[in-house]
Amino acid sequence: MRFFVRVKPNAKEEKVTGEGTNFTVAVKAPPREGKANTAVIAALAAHFNVPKSQVNIVAGHVARHKVIEISP
Repeated sequence: MRFFVRVKPNAKEEKVTGEGTNFTVAVKAPPREGKANTAVIAALAAHFNVPKSQVNIVAGHVARHKVIEISP
């Protein structure tokens, strides 16, 4: 399953909002050295109740808009 994510780094609280194929993920981590990407993967894995190894960033590694894939 692939969907689009807009990331908000340096947020006060971590949360995942949205439905369908468009989500917004707020993370506390800064957008440096891949810390925000790691936090996004952890937040989405917790939201969808899957292991972090099944969540993959397909596109947008250095952008706020990302394409995420969750493999079965």
